Amino acid sequence: MGELFSLFAIYVALFLFGMTVMRQGLLNMQGRSLSAWLVRFVDRPYKGLLMGAVVTGLLQSSSAVMVMTVGLVAARVISFRHSIGIMLGANIGTCLTLEIVAMNTTWLIVPLLVIGVPLLMTRNHILFCIGCFSFGLGSIFVAMHGFETLAYPLSSIASVYDWLTGTDEKSTLALLAGIVLSGVIQSSSAVSAITMSFMNEQIFSLPTGIAIMLGANIGTCITAWLASIGGSVESRLTAYAHIWINVIGVIVFFPFLHVFSDLLRLTAETPAVQLAHAATVFNIISSAVLLPFTDRFAGFLIWIHRIRDPRI
Repeated sequence: MGELFSLFAIYVALFLFGMTVMRQGLLNMQGRSLSAWLVRFVDRPYKGLLMGAVVTGLLQSSSAVMVMTVGLVAARVISFRHSIGIMLGANIGTCLTLEIVAMNTTWLIVPLLVIGVPLLMTRNHILFCIGCFSFGLGSIFVAMHGFETLAYPLSSIASVYDWLTGTDEKSTLALLAGIVLSGVIQSSSAVSAITMSFMNEQIFSLPTGIAIMLGANIGTCITAWLASIGGSVESRLTAYAHIWINVIGVIVFFPFLHVFSDLLRLTAETPAVQLAHAATVFNIISSAVLLPFTDRFAGFLIWIHRIRDPRI
């Protein structure tokens, strides 16, 4: 049993390592232009949404974009109100990761690693960044394959099986599990990827998988919150806004979890792809509904957190 949990921890670390390497390759390739793009195109909420979605899709991490946004707000490069559109877009952009890992990509592992390893040893900046992307993506696919191979053996352990079946029967418990796991691992994509593996083995039902995914959306907000500690009032408001956006979305969707699941079953045959589509639909609808009310939402946050700074 200890060996299985050790392997599971290794695959989680490998997944996070792959995301970090891939992200750094893309970030270094762009240099400071990503921050410049964010500053230039966020004067309107819909522009911020589009920019947040594009940059998050490039970096494959909403947490990285949120940390960057908190930093820009803290430096007063962009305002708190303009940051809300970026958050909405970041929630949409991060779904690209799930859509990719939901595919059957095992055959890509060897080519990506074979291409990536030699390029990591080059001194050419562009080739090195391409190597980071290729090696990082290959590492993610290795971790995903590892999750799938461990899902059944782990679920065969009596204590784990009891916990999994208990979670599968209680959506609220699954939601809390997603929040805790995402807060600890610091990656909603990793938590959702693990959930996909258990769903493919018929251990989790689709409603349970969606509940964990919704919880992971909330848990990942801790990264931006940690980045805002000790910062300006506006930077803290930005982190609070990220939390509120996800919490409100979950509160609205959660009562209709089973209806939502029934609709998602029509979109694909495999559970993993259904969960990826669920994350995409949830984030697109949540962002689209809130987008026209970003000013009122900002006012609500200023009121509820009792901010009296006239400059905000």
